[in-house]
Amino acid sequence: MPVYKAPLKDMRFVLHELYDSTAIAELPGNADFTPELIDSVLEEAAKISEEVLFPLNQVGDREGCTYENGVVRTPTGYREAYRTFCEGGWTSISADPDYGGQGMPLTAAMMVEEMFCSANVAFGLYPGLSHGAYVALKHSGSEEQKKAWLPNIVSGKWTGTMCLTEPHCGTDLGMLRTKAVPNDDGSYSITGNKIFISAGEHDLAENIVHLVLARLPDAPAGVKGISMFLVPKFLPREDGTLGPRNGMQCTAIEHKMGLNGSATCAMSFDGATGWLVGEPNKGLAAMFKMMNTERLSVGIQGLGIAEVAYQNAVAYARER
Repeated sequence: MPVYKAPLKDMRFVLHELYDSTAIAELPGNADFTPELIDSVLEEAAKISEEVLFPLNQVGDREGCTYENGVVRTPTGYREAYRTFCEGGWTSISADPDYGGQGMPLTAAMMVEEMFCSANVAFGLYPGLSHGAYVALKHSGSEEQKKAWLPNIVSGKWTGTMCLTEPHCGTDLGMLRTKAVPNDDGSYSITGNKIFISAGEHDLAENIVHLVLARLPDAPAGVKGISMFLVPKFLPREDGTLGPRNGMQCTAIEHKMGLNGSATCAMSFDGATGWLVGEPNKGLAAMFKMMNTERLSVGIQGLGIAEVAYQNAVAYARER
C-alpha cells in the first residue's frame, strides 16, 4: 500500500529555523504572511495532498487519460478533485491579488507545490501549466489582455498551456513553421501543428488558454522571427461568456511511461483566432517567462517525487 505523509516538520525547520520566516512579513506587501499564517496554509495543503490528491495517484496512472474524436477525458476522480482544488484557492495561492490571487511569497508557495508533486505530480501539471501561463501573460500581456484573461486563469476556471514544439523540430525553435496571418480586426489566424503539449486538452476546466509560438508573414528567419499569441479553446464574448469553439483540435494524446493522468497532446491549429502577446518577433523572450517558471517547478517536482519515493522505500524495507 503506497504511503505519503507531508513532511511538515522538515518544512517548518527549513522555513522557521534554517531561514528566518519572520523576514517574509517585513517585505513589501507581505505583512499578513506571518509564520503562524504560513504554518496554517502548509497544514491545509498537507490535508488536500494526503486526503484528495494522493489517493488518485495510482488511479490516474492505471487508467490514464482517454482520447476519442478530439475529446480528452481525465481519470476517475480528477474532475471532482480539481473542483475541490479550485474552491480551496490553491490555483491562486501565489498570484497577484489584483487578479484574484492571494499573493503568497514563493518561499512558502513552493513548499505547497512540493506537497502537490509528492501526492500526485500528474494532477499537479494542470494547475502548474496554468500558473506558468499566468506568469507569461502578467509580464508580457497588455493591460487589456491581463484584465480579460488573468482572473479566470488565476481562479482555475480556465487553464493554460505553452505550445512550442512541432513535429519536425524539438528544442530548435528557430525551425518552427506555425503561421500567424493578421486579420482586419487586429486578431490573427493561427495555423500549424504542435506536439507534446501538456494539458493541451482535458475536461477539468471550461476553457483552455494556449500560448502559441508562431511566425508573422514578414518575420525574419530563426528565433528572431518568433511571436507569441494567445489562442483560446473557446472564444469569449464581450460579456465574458464563452462563444464558439476556436479553430483547433487535439489530434492525439501521447503514450508515456508514466504521468498517465496528465494529458500530453498533439494539437492542430487551423486558422484559429489568436491575439499577439507582447511585441512582434519577441515571442521567445516572452515565452521564457513561462519556461523559467516551469523550470523551477520541474525542480520542485523532483524534490516532491524524491520525498514520496523515500517514504515508500522506508515503508517497504520495514515491511520486508
